[in-house]
Amino acid sequence: MEITRKVQAGTMQSSDLMIFLEPAPSLAIEIESTVKKQFEHLIRAKIEDVLKKHDITTGLVRITDRGALDYAIEARMESALQRAAQPAR
Repeated sequence: MEITRKVQAGTMQSSDLMIFLEPAPSLAIEIESTVKKQFEHLIRAKIEDVLKKHDITTGLVRITDRGALDYAIEARMESALQRAAQPAR
C-alpha cells in the first residue's frame, strides 16, 4: 500500500484522535497529544505497527490525540490508509 494523496480520519473529541496523512519522500510521524509525556511511545508504537502491517515506508503521518485508546488509534489509521491509497476523485 502507498500513501498517494492527502487525507484525514477521526475527530477532535475527547478520547479520540485526528489523523492526517500525506505523501512524502520519507516516513515521518508527528504526534501532538494531551497525554504525550506519558503515552507518546505507545501511540508511536501502535502507528508504526499499522504502517508496518501495510508495508508503508514513505509519507507524513500527523496525529492530534485527545486520549484515544489503542483500538481507536488502529481503527483511525486503517481508515486513513484506505482513503490515502485510493485514487483522487
